[in-house]
Amino acid sequence: MPHKDPLIFCLIGLISTLLIAASCTSGPPAAKMGTPPFYWQAAKETWATADYIKAADHLEQLCKGQNEFTERAQPWRLVLTGGMAKGYMELANAFEAGGRANQFNPTPFRRNTGDLRTLAARRALQFAETFLAFSKHDHTKPIPLAFSFPTGSAAPIADLGKIGDGALLPPAKVEVIQRQVVERGVLRATTAAAGALDDVAKTRAVFQAGEAQVPHDTFALAMVMMLHEQAQLFSRDKLDMPERLKLFCDQALEALKHVPETKETKELAAKIQKTLKGGKGK
Repeated sequence: MPHKDPLIFCLIGLISTLLIAASCTSGPPAAKMGTPPFYWQAAKETWATADYIKAADHLEQLCKGQNEFTERAQPWRLVLTGGMAKGYMELANAFEAGGRANQFNPTPFRRNTGDLRTLAARRALQFAETFLAFSKHDHTKPIPLAFSFPTGSAAPIADLGKIGDGALLPPAKVEVIQRQVVERGVLRATTAAAGALDDVAKTRAVFQAGEAQVPHDTFALAMVMMLHEQAQLFSRDKLDMPERLKLFCDQALEALKHVPETKETKELAAKIQKTLKGGKGK
């Protein structure tokens, strides 16, 4: 029987370990931090886990200037910030109703209403900023939806009704609800962008077909509707910022000029004009 040298066995083991490690790291190198590929990958990863605040931050970096991802990042950021604003606005409205219902202790409801509308306004301004840059694109080309189908549910959130009825829920519970309304808002914004408002099954099919894209007019009309919705956040009975209300309405009307006129666009334009004149536009 040959002599088994312990040193040889150690060397064999070391070589095997190095070969395994090399095989595990043979993939493409990670993108350099701070570069467009880095932010694109980070946006995809945080979006997949519904960490929408971080995803919005990463997309912001891609939308600051022109790079190989800008054309795909702009529509994505519009859907994301528009959906986040939608969610915050919905929850703020519930707290506003709760403050009226709970006459014995309206202060917490009013505080939450103000805080949430401030959050909504921040995302709405990001939306408007991105839309202004996006409006310079080729209006004849389809719009890419270069992101995965979002998480969440489009079903109404039962706890919103409790808040609206004046129930003062624990902060931890409110935090959960806030995450739910944001996820729902982003999901609804995605269905709108795909031309299938609140039709989750139809929208999912668009994404399952491969590289998702939608006609320009479909996407643009959905974004105009979001601009009008966000404009009402700045009305007298909410944040009372008439200059911002006008900014959003003017931007929406300008964008409508690039969408073929239909009965729907005429009605939407009339609602926007009504909002400009101080009405609710609903």
